Amino acid sequence: MEPARDWDGRTYDRISAPMEAMAMPVLDRLELDGDETVVDAGCGSGRVTQVLRERVPRGRVIAVDGSPTMLAAARERLGDDRVSYVEADLTRLALGERADALISTATFHWVQDQAALYRALHGVLRPGGRLVAQCGGEGNIARVRSGIAEVIAADPELRARLAGYDPWTFLGPGRAAEHLRAAGFGEVRCWLEDWPVETRQGHEWLRTINLGSHVDHIGDEVLAERFVAGVHEALGGDPLTLRYVRLNVDATA
Repeated sequence: MEPARDWDGRTYDRISAPMEAMAMPVLDRLELDGDETVVDAGCGSGRVTQVLRERVPRGRVIAVDGSPTMLAAARERLGDDRVSYVEADLTRLALGERADALISTATFHWVQDQAALYRALHGVLRPGGRLVAQCGGEGNIARVRSGIAEVIAADPELRARLAGYDPWTFLGPGRAAEHLRAAGFGEVRCWLEDWPVETRQGHEWLRTINLGSHVDHIGDEVLAERFVAGVHEALGGDPLTLRYVRLNVDATA
């Protein structure tokens, strides 16, 4: 297993408005009274965490991420007012307390062991606590994946570094529901949703959001830049339009 990826938190925060837009309907699905303790699992740079904190004016938020630079960006945005920060692998998450709810956006598809993920999340929720999440689902960023395959096939050096490498787990609703129920969740609902994204910062978007894990895996800056530029070109350059497919998850612990 590779070490957890440390994202470029500042760049992600600057260009990730489309990811925030995807997250807002997820937040709206989580009904709150305002005094709850809520976990933001995969808080990133804190954009969603900030809105979540506003929705629990008498409560608090536990912001969890595996990336130190993401947590630093979140702390810079939010400070310590009713927000605590935990650096953790979500498959081994332990808080020492039970939360009332857990929300997550654009994170779960980076986790290879989905069964362990949902077991850990169930363990940090009180009985009856809500899990509301969205992540990449079956069919997500298919054009990006095709572009990756095209670039690797044409470049022996990149093929030697990336052959067989796939950092994502894009599940369909049925398989996700199986993991949730096996972990102990009830009232499980899972469904897919199309969400197109357009950006004029295509190279930066690909390098930071879609291909950052590949860049780290390549481990050579010259090769990595050739890879990102090649995928960007294969996708037609800017403006870059990508078809995101989101897996939505609602469940009760």
